Amino acid sequence: MKIATAAYPLDWHDNWASYEDKLTRWVAEAAGQGAALLVFPEYGAMELASLAGAEAAAGLETSGRAVYDRWPEADALLSRLAVAHGVHVLGPGGPVWDAALGDRPVNRSSLFTPDGTIAHQDKQIMTRYEREEWDMHPGGPLKLFDTALGRIGVLICYDCEFPLLARALTEAGAELLLVPSNTEAMTGYSRVRIGAMARALENQCVVVHSPTVGDALWCEAVDRNVGAAAVYGPPDIGFPDTGVLAQGELNRPGWVYADVDLSAVAQVRAEGGVVIFSDWPRQEPRSKIPELHVLRA
Repeated sequence: MKIATAAYPLDWHDNWASYEDKLTRWVAEAAGQGAALLVFPEYGAMELASLAGAEAAAGLETSGRAVYDRWPEADALLSRLAVAHGVHVLGPGGPVWDAALGDRPVNRSSLFTPDGTIAHQDKQIMTRYEREEWDMHPGGPLKLFDTALGRIGVLICYDCEFPLLARALTEAGAELLLVPSNTEAMTGYSRVRIGAMARALENQCVVVHSPTVGDALWCEAVDRNVGAAAVYGPPDIGFPDTGVLAQGELNRPGWVYADVDLSAVAQVRAEGGVVIFSDWPRQEPRSKIPELHVLRA
């Protein structure tokens, strides 16, 4: 299948028609190139805050509330587009106030299927900014999505920097991990990129990274954005020697495409030069507290 991953710029929209037109064009472009799975980034939905005006869009709390106010319309739009084009879409993520999870927002990305099903994944571990400045809370549990394309897991940005989250998904059957992200500096982007590549290596699977890019100075929450979209695999049999299936230019908006055969995941796990996925348990007895050997006078 062909995967399209977005390096997504956050634009100002004076009205809903402008936002609808943008999403419609982006989905149509990727579907027109034959993509079966489209991946948008974490906090890509923050541009919806512009519909509430400059004052609301500027504030951290008010912009989040403005996005959530439009969340049902955005879900309906993306669901229609997924059905119309016969594609799976991980939509632009954003803050959601879910009463079942408390009175503070969670960071959510929604998955849309060609039959109209809508599912979602919440971020598990908050960054310091989300926790200390935004008072955003972890959401619902990790989920494994069994789709017509294969078994898919979603690790939202910071979550991909934690190996055990990815391991839980792949042990449950995930062959494909989606990493939507939002990072304001090269340091943050580098951490997520390295994390995504490491998770592909450790779990011998495909990892898809979609970042926000460019400035959106009208919104404190996402004012600066750095990244490059990419698709990674393990550097072994059936995959490129570098592990990079596709990678866009830094901070260049647009889709990045990769042709992926998920049967290569099963092959590399069984026949690879190394079999990290099955060798994972071998480290467990050796990962206990090491013996201390003092080697100084």
